This record gives sequence, C-alpha cells and structure tokens, in this order.
Amino acid sequence: MSVGTPYVPPKIWRNEPRGDNKWANINSPEAGARYEQALPVGEHDLQLYSLGTPNGQKVTIMLEELLALGIEAAEYDAFLINIGEAEQFSSGFVGVNPNSKIPALLDKSGSEAVNVFESASILVYLAEKFEQFLPQGAARTQTFNWLFWAQGSAPFLGGGFGHFYAYADEKQAYPINRFAMETKRQLDVLDKQLAEHTFVSGETYTIADMAIWPWYGNLVLGHLYDAAEFLQVENYRHVVRWATMIEQREAVQRGRMVNRSWGEAWEQVPERHSADDIDKVLALKPA
Repeated sequence: MSVGTPYVPPKIWRNEPRGDNKWANINSPEAGARYEQALPVGEHDLQLYSLGTPNGQKVTIMLEELLALGIEAAEYDAFLINIGEAEQFSSGFVGVNPNSKIPALLDKSGSEAVNVFESASILVYLAEKFEQFLPQGAARTQTFNWLFWAQGSAPFLGGGFGHFYAYADEKQAYPINRFAMETKRQLDVLDKQLAEHTFVSGETYTIADMAIWPWYGNLVLGHLYDAAEFLQVENYRHVVRWATMIEQREAVQRGRMVNRSWGEAWEQVPERHSADDIDKVLALKPA
C-alpha cells in the first residue's frame, strides 16, 4: 500500500507479516507452544520467568520488598525470558502461562507446584501468601480498585501509545494522537488521586503502587519511551512527587534491575538467584 492510500480492510483478515520489525511480526493468531524446551529450575520455592519490562518489574519489586521485610521464604530465582527471541513460546513457558506473556511464576512450596500468571494475579498471590502490602477492610477494596485500574489502563499506554510512538515502522498521527490523549487522561486521573493521598490507594504503600509505578512512574521520570517532553509530564506534579518517592525505595531500585539485559552495566541483572547477584552489579554503579 503506497503512502497516503487509505487502508480498506479485506472481507477476511489474514496474518501477513511484512518488514523486519520483529515486534510487529513475533505474534501469531494461534496460541500454544512453538517448540519443545523445558524451563530452568533453581533452588528456591519461587521460580520467576520474566523480563525487566514494566510488567516484569511489578513482580520483582514485590519480591524485593518482601525480602526487605526479612521474609526469607520470599527468596526467588529469576530467569530471563527473551521475548524478542520468542522464548515465551517454549513448551516449558507455555506450561506455566498458556497466554505466553511475561511474567510467570511457579511456586514449589506446597505438595503440588502452583503456576501463577498475569502480573496482577501474581501480586495478589504473593500479598496473600505472605500477608503483606494488601490491607484489609475498605482499604483492601481501594487497593483492588487501583490494581485493576492499572490492568485495564496500562495497555493503552504500552500497547497503544508506546507501540505507535516508539516502535511502529511509521509514525502515524491518528493512533499517536488518540493514545497520547488517553495516556494524558490517565495521568490526570492519577494526579487527582495523588493530590489527596500519599500513595495511590490511600496512605499505605500497597501492591497498587507496585503495579502502577513501573508504567506511569517510569513514564513521568523519563525512563519510558523518551516521551516525557511530548506528554508534558511535569504538569502532573502529584504523579511526579509520588513517582520520585517510590523510586527512592531500595527494593524498587533492586527490583527494576532484575531480568534486565539492556542499559548501563550496573542496571543489569539478567538472572537473579540470590541477593548477591544484585549487590555485585550495584557495586559497579558510579559514585
């Protein structure tokens, strides 16, 4: 189709990959494993298979927060799943998450291993397992409100705005403008909430903050899509205040490094099997 020619959908859609954009071509309309390969297994009860994207950071931040509280049973092995190389379509990974999306967790602590997938489900599972970061009563409902707000809203930021602004082969005004408007609306929703509360769901740090910060916190701090100026994120001063506060937590700094294989050397911990794996990398950070 030549530039400027309107797209007319065919009567029947067909998957016709084109170009060399692996992010546009990696998916398929068919689910399931594409090849046989078992997942590696470490020594801890909790086995995480993930990548240090915002969705992956949610879970590693949660695990590092639990460890910061001294909960030894939250020790975990984190194995890198390179989605650019289609490792999420191995038979082993599909066995843990049939949806072939990171993150995926396997808990071996019981008589039978439990597989947990979808980042919000993992956060709730760990919060209930260790009785942390999920308050009771009305505060629990507010935490769930914002946790599921994130699950419903972030795809418009990531798969919508982020894809068309940063990853699409061609910059197109309509999708960028549509998703930029929605992203700014979401930032305004958060800003109004945070104008009245220290944390997203109230005065307590919860899994709602852990779910929202990797997307919206990274965005307003300039760590996501290089879009801070485009979106004028400084206008959302309450979000910036909150994002800066969360970023200063040691567990957040540690968690966002895990399963990361890009950036500065002191930011990358592709695999994590003990606290030492993070400590050794942090030692490389310039003073």
